[in-house]
Amino acid sequence: MKNPHLQTILPTVVPQKLADHKAKLHRVELSDGDAIAVHEDCPKEWVAGGKVAILSHGLTDHHRTPLLVRLTEKLTARGVRVFRWDMRSCGAGIEWARHPYHAGCSKDLGAVVHAVIEKCCKNTSDLSPDITLFGVSLSGNVLLKYLGESPDNIPTMVQRAVAVNPPIDLIAGIESISNRRNRVYERHFTRMLLKHHEQWSRVRPDAYRPPRGPRPRTLEGFDNWFTAPAIGYRNAREYYVAASSAKVISAIRIPTTIITAQDDPFVPFEMFSSDRITYPENVHLVTTNYGGHVGFVGKKGDDPDMRWLDWRIVEIVTGEAIS
Repeated sequence: MKNPHLQTILPTVVPQKLADHKAKLHRVELSDGDAIAVHEDCPKEWVAGGKVAILSHGLTDHHRTPLLVRLTEKLTARGVRVFRWDMRSCGAGIEWARHPYHAGCSKDLGAVVHAVIEKCCKNTSDLSPDITLFGVSLSGNVLLKYLGESPDNIPTMVQRAVAVNPPIDLIAGIESISNRRNRVYERHFTRMLLKHHEQWSRVRPDAYRPPRGPRPRTLEGFDNWFTAPAIGYRNAREYYVAASSAKVISAIRIPTTIITAQDDPFVPFEMFSSDRITYPENVHLVTTNYGGHVGFVGKKGDDPDMRWLDWRIVEIVTGEAIS
């Protein structure tokens, strides 16, 4: 499909038969008293020192988003131990957090990584796991920020990372999605954020309360109204500057793949330009002409199904070509 809107929308609205949820739930405590829900799927054949994938979801999603469920099924079938985490205040951990998730919550990812390492290395004699980190859209930005802001603190067990359609320049991203041609996306995400906020506020009345008045109708309006003040910023623009990963990509040291489509309707391809970003040799930018935002539905061909993105992630995690 060469239409970016079809690529973006159809893969999410076409009914999908998702695998039953059989993951083991873990609670990861954070230093500020909040906690995060992490869901583990461990193949019977996994042994110490085996491959591990930590999967992160996008804006308004959780561990049961179809992409993460499909990846979990495909990876565990190949012997990979998979951990999916619900960002703070999301999914199974909605009652465990007083603070919200956001585009710059790299410390939360760091806490998850350390918790996973502890799970995989119960004994000091255990071999070190081979860990791949995966992030999509908003969590792709979180992942790149995590890797680049304190590269000396990344555990050596983290061997590689993949970020898909990450909005590495949040100001450019918010200006793109607020464009008239993308209004349907902005309204959708704003409604979803307001719905989530209402659900979360009911179970955590001690969380930050935004001022009374008209509800925001745009994403930047929501971030001005709620996200920025809830996490300590004066306004959305200040938050976007602080949270954007573009400025730290040059410091990333581990092998990292960034996958994005040139026709992504609301993560402008221009933000990835080499005129703006200095890419170290270990950071590989993979671009496709088509794919939309996290669509990447391809023709029937060499892959077992039409989910082109899924199989590229499987190849990167396992190191084996799909035949």
